[in-house]
Amino acid sequence: MSFKLKGISEDHFQHLDDFFLNGFESNELVEQSQKINHSFVEGHSNEWYFDGIRMGYSDWHYKKPVELEWTYNIKVELVTFQANLKGSVFMGSKTGNAAQLFGNYQHNLFYSNANDTNEGILKCERLRTSLFFIQFTKDAFLRLTGDANEVLNRFSEDVLNGRPSVLSVGNLPIDATMLNLISNIVNCSYKDGLKKMYLLSKSIEFLVLQAEACNAALIPSYRYIKTKYDKECILYAREYIMSHLGMPPSLSELAKIIGINEYKLKRGFKEIFDNTVFGYLSDARLEIAKNDLLKNKTSASQIASELGYSSVQHFSNAFKKKFGLSPNKLKS
Repeated sequence: MSFKLKGISEDHFQHLDDFFLNGFESNELVEQSQKINHSFVEGHSNEWYFDGIRMGYSDWHYKKPVELEWTYNIKVELVTFQANLKGSVFMGSKTGNAAQLFGNYQHNLFYSNANDTNEGILKCERLRTSLFFIQFTKDAFLRLTGDANEVLNRFSEDVLNGRPSVLSVGNLPIDATMLNLISNIVNCSYKDGLKKMYLLSKSIEFLVLQAEACNAALIPSYRYIKTKYDKECILYAREYIMSHLGMPPSLSELAKIIGINEYKLKRGFKEIFDNTVFGYLSDARLEIAKNDLLKNKTSASQIASELGYSSVQHFSNAFKKKFGLSPNKLKS
């Protein structure tokens, strides 16, 4: 399999034909890490391979707005879970009517035949693109998903019979639980066999969350979200607060920004994300704080200030309530 971006040296992207075709069933965990440093973009990517599964995370920061052309060519049958965090992915040529595959904070599961070839455009969002994915060989996916729920069973039947398919007709929103899973994987400190076990368990957890999310989307039971416009407003509300974690708007300000009343904002957000606006905001802030502390990027007082906490004590109390230990103990 190959994935190429026009304008960036191929040295930054591994061609995976040999691994997918010959070495994917390796009993050992294989890990790879790459840094990208170009005139217009800097970033990093991490990938893990084990038991017919490829898992990866990338985060790129751009120095100027740019659109990149991509081509994708696979030579084996793969099931791919993609969680698009930042940026937009379009299929189709730059000059044609490109169709959007993924927007910000969207996920889906899809199956592709061997020798599938596509091309499209990658657009950055606020000078950033970030995504997480898990790819399963056909055998690995079918082995892990036997006797799942009805939605996943139908998808598995398509995979078994070689019919290209997507799990959900429309992409689904990434919730705080999925963001937490991604964070835990990227910052996992286990080694060797134990890390392989951990990543395998998280791969299964993602499939469970995906199946349940799709099932819930097929049978919506919303009381307050009545129209497509209402739902788009709530999704934009989540995107807006994620982009303003340090200085979030009040509920009344957010309602005006997204174009619905405060009552529908509060009820609708709770319906879609099973959390309040500020509960979701708090979870997102604390996940970022945990990641920064684990990477020793900065001190607890600096993090508290950057993320908008009124005091270090307030931040420390919230952190301990969510994770069971203080920020200082996490760093030690």
